[in-house]
Amino acid sequence: MTPSRDISRLIEIMATLRTPVTGCPWDLEQNFATIAPYTIEEAYEVADAIARGDFDDLREELGDLLLQVVYHARMAEEENAFAFGDVVEAITKKMIRRHPHVFADKDGNIQPAGVKSAWERIKAEEKAERAARRPPEETLHKSLLASVKAGLPALTRAMALQRKASTVGFDWNDPRAVLKKIREEADEIEAALDRNDSQELAEETGDLLFALVNLARHVDADPETALRATNAKFERRFSYIERALETQGRTLEQASLEEMDALWNAAKAEEKKLPAAERSQRAGR
Repeated sequence: MTPSRDISRLIEIMATLRTPVTGCPWDLEQNFATIAPYTIEEAYEVADAIARGDFDDLREELGDLLLQVVYHARMAEEENAFAFGDVVEAITKKMIRRHPHVFADKDGNIQPAGVKSAWERIKAEEKAERAARRPPEETLHKSLLASVKAGLPALTRAMALQRKASTVGFDWNDPRAVLKKIREEADEIEAALDRNDSQELAEETGDLLFALVNLARHVDADPETALRATNAKFERRFSYIERALETQGRTLEQASLEEMDALWNAAKAEEKKLPAAERSQRAGR
């Protein structure tokens, strides 16, 4: 089988991989639940390539993400639920419907000022249609938070849940009040440490993370972006430690924690000497 620019070849490859007996044993073992984490991971890889401005990587990562769509569609086809073509039809139908100002007949075009209101109205109609397709028991209680997708990454979903709750006044008015809550959650973790209760520790750690996301929201910082920047900062400073030890002819294993900590502080000091613009650029990576 040869590569191709035609999407049908990728669909054919996936069908071959999922063919019983002759297909790939690993691919045959997978299901929607086991593949879902890879789908999320590939979306992050796309975002990372964009952040680095690496178009070669972006091309590859977009292919990996496309593979995830084909994979899920193939498994759905095997269950006679839908096929890849149905996925394409659904999204093209949605995009045409949501952009009447672009795809409408000449006399049906709307002014740019009305685009947003039309978008919201059409989304509301689509939401009502989806609700109408659900069994009655699923629509008896309509929570305010029901519209927040369960499959979102945890940090993003925490932010969305908090924003939704804030629309009805369930929120703090001052970031310092959130900071107080963070201190309370940290105290609860310390108490759980004293009790050596692993389940309680996991729960309290989750509470602390949720409170930290709340603080990020109140100071207009995206928690995902902020954590990505901190991850990059950690990598830079750790690499500084590795390079410094390498110039001494030593390895990480040969250095004490105190020595590594001193080099970490040296890396911080070096970064502070950089011009503000360069520090800002690094923080955004």
